[in-house]
Amino acid sequence: MKKALIGLLFAGVLLTGCKGKSEEPGVVARVNGDPVYLAQLEYKYDLRHEGNEEFVPSVEQVRDEYSQILGDLIVQELVLQDLEQRGIPVTDNELKEAENEVRSDYPEGAFEQILIEEYININEWREQLRNQLGMDKFFKQVLRPEIKIDYKEAEEYYRNHLSDFYMPAGSKVVVVTGPSRDRVARAVELLQEGEGAESVSSKLKHVRVREAWIRKGQYPTEWKSALQGLSAGEASPVMAKDRRVVCLILKEKKEATLLTPSQAYPAVEKVLLEKKLNSAFEDWLEKKLNASEIKISEHLLDKEAEDVSSVDAQVDDSAEKSVVE
Repeated sequence: MKKALIGLLFAGVLLTGCKGKSEEPGVVARVNGDPVYLAQLEYKYDLRHEGNEEFVPSVEQVRDEYSQILGDLIVQELVLQDLEQRGIPVTDNELKEAENEVRSDYPEGAFEQILIEEYININEWREQLRNQLGMDKFFKQVLRPEIKIDYKEAEEYYRNHLSDFYMPAGSKVVVVTGPSRDRVARAVELLQEGEGAESVSSKLKHVRVREAWIRKGQYPTEWKSALQGLSAGEASPVMAKDRRVVCLILKEKKEATLLTPSQAYPAVEKVLLEKKLNSAFEDWLEKKLNASEIKISEHLLDKEAEDVSSVDAQVDDSAEKSVVE
């Protein structure tokens, strides 16, 4: 999102900033009475710098990052509250299903082991997962149904951005590499017979199969002559260079073309939808901030930024990112 959104958020926070002490330990902010805990800030801060052991931040850097992270958490809390008011909160079942989906990508027991090795608290991880599910639900079920994309808008965008839909000439090739001519040649035979790349790689040890799109005029020197004259489905001679054996299978050749409006529509719709969603979210956030009571600890506010007029000057181009990561 635009930097204006970040300025809007912190302007609203500063206007309602709390100078007193938190009424309970560990609370660094309250959003309409609901607490935001220091542990949440520390969790997201640690994730940002995971693996960067040489990073030694200054006090000002820590304060700035904590302020950015707090912005994330305030927005996420406002979204969760809005979903609750609409009667469509993130349910425990939805959270459980999302967690199971993540766990399914790991062998049994590996997920818990990673959490232990990275010192990640499972409850904090689940809380962040709930926040992300809330953002996804808000955009899909609250903002998206209100957005309409007129075909005239799509046509105008297409006309004004024709260069984005120009597809240069080039070739799609399957690159087969391996340790020996015999093994690469066998892999090519299997691929031309219709066997899948993963299956071929699993059968022939140390053989790698990948697809590549190469623009016309950008072929590696050693590939240019090998591909010349090939028809779709044909393979080049097996080539050996620098202890590597390579063979190319031409999948298709494409001439330069301009996508038609109907061909470009999915891409146009995606761009316009993203812009309208961001705009709708900014409008919603402005109204929500004006109607909310947000109090934050004075320790997280830069004393020089207590005047609201100084906020915009502090938000430079480097802050042009989404408030919600």
